[in-house]
Amino acid sequence: MTTATRTDYEVVIGLEVHAQLRTLTKMFCGCPTAFGAPPNTQTCPVCQGMPGSLPVLNRRAIEFGIRTALAFHCRVNAACRFARKHYYYPDMPKNYQISQYEEPLAEDGWLEVELEGESRRIGIQRLHLEEDVGKLIHEGALETASSSLVDFNRSGVPLMETVSKPEIRSPAEAAAYLRDFRAVVVSLGVCDGNMEEGSLRCDANISLRRRGQRELGTKVEIKNMNSFRNVERALAFEAQRQAKALDAGERIVQETRLWDADRGYTRSMRSKEYAHDYRYFPEPDLVPLRISAEQVASVRAELPELPRARRQRFVTEYGLPPYDAEVLTQSRALADYFEETVRGVPNAKLVSNWVMSELLRVLPGDDERAIAASPVPPPHLAGLLRLIEDGTISGKMAKDIFEQMFRAGESADKIVEREGLAVIKDTASLNAAVEQVLADPASARAIADWKKGKAVAAKALVGQVMKATRGKADPVIVNQLVQEKLSRM
Repeated sequence: MTTATRTDYEVVIGLEVHAQLRTLTKMFCGCPTAFGAPPNTQTCPVCQGMPGSLPVLNRRAIEFGIRTALAFHCRVNAACRFARKHYYYPDMPKNYQISQYEEPLAEDGWLEVELEGESRRIGIQRLHLEEDVGKLIHEGALETASSSLVDFNRSGVPLMETVSKPEIRSPAEAAAYLRDFRAVVVSLGVCDGNMEEGSLRCDANISLRRRGQRELGTKVEIKNMNSFRNVERALAFEAQRQAKALDAGERIVQETRLWDADRGYTRSMRSKEYAHDYRYFPEPDLVPLRISAEQVASVRAELPELPRARRQRFVTEYGLPPYDAEVLTQSRALADYFEETVRGVPNAKLVSNWVMSELLRVLPGDDERAIAASPVPPPHLAGLLRLIEDGTISGKMAKDIFEQMFRAGESADKIVEREGLAVIKDTASLNAAVEQVLADPASARAIADWKKGKAVAAKALVGQVMKATRGKADPVIVNQLVQEKLSRM
């Protein structure tokens, strides 16, 4: 970002996050919501907008919405109502979307975001429920497509839209907000947080104003950001673009722009609609929803430990660095995996290192689905780490064994026993190996160097012993034996 942007202008950002709810059926019908089904195989007259079909509200989606609202400290409204949001797009069969506008499910909450060691509360304006639309599949690039196909499998899937207040002050803070948002909804079990599959989608509104000015500038909406990094990149580019335009005396146009991740810039898509353009009016086929205080209290009582609280506990209870605690609490399943492993080998930092560096390296993600499918369950990882701690295997050997565990789903004990991988600690055996290396003519130069005072030469001899024993020798014992025998020469 240019110096002018940093000093002359204040960046104002608001995020609209759409989370696909993890219900088994759609928002207003009984069609399944499974990802990856053949096109148009999960549809019915309701989600295809056939005349005469009537919606029936998904009770589970309401519960998930209340759960999330409470986690974000929102006020759950005693009464809320669905409305028709009118606009035309080929992937929306009814030419309107059932959403909420004037009477949303919840309002006035906040999410605490930590960036560079400092915490700040970002206000949440509203949280409401709606149905998703279908998906267009273009034959070729969007601009030059010869035809476009429509898949209505996603049409009617339950969505929860959460709108932040325009209180985010930098692209980095926006990415941090989205990262913490994802951690909360994943830990609640209401969304799997998969941005690549579209389960979690984010639109950003960004404007610039002169520092000290109270009135907001003209906002621009940015779409098509499918990762935390792209959210930050897109907003950084847009802030710089707007700053340059304002410096040149140009007027910012209220519009929707698409982020092109490959080229690293935003491009104009269409003029930005206002609320009245959608012609909202109450959905006549759904009665207003009444939510009792007892229902809210019941959901509140079942809330799990939230990521921020768990992160702080990992630091205080296990002595983990804040970075480790943040990574391990990005999903409830990953945090559970860590704690179960620690119960089997009470060395939290060792467990943390292996979960972050080895387990996450080979898993396709950190969500519940990926963790549950791991061929290395917590007891197996704990067993491997116990072998390291008691000296049965070396750290280097452990990494090779872990790869075999992941491929075959076997325990470390079984692999070590079958392949004879345990560290050799028998002094007599190691003494013979050391003597054999020292007697080898190839070691003569290293021995001569050691006699001249080059202590590093002993390490080369230790390395030869380790090579001769295929890495199984205890390096501490080998080093002691080499030093003793060299001292006698």
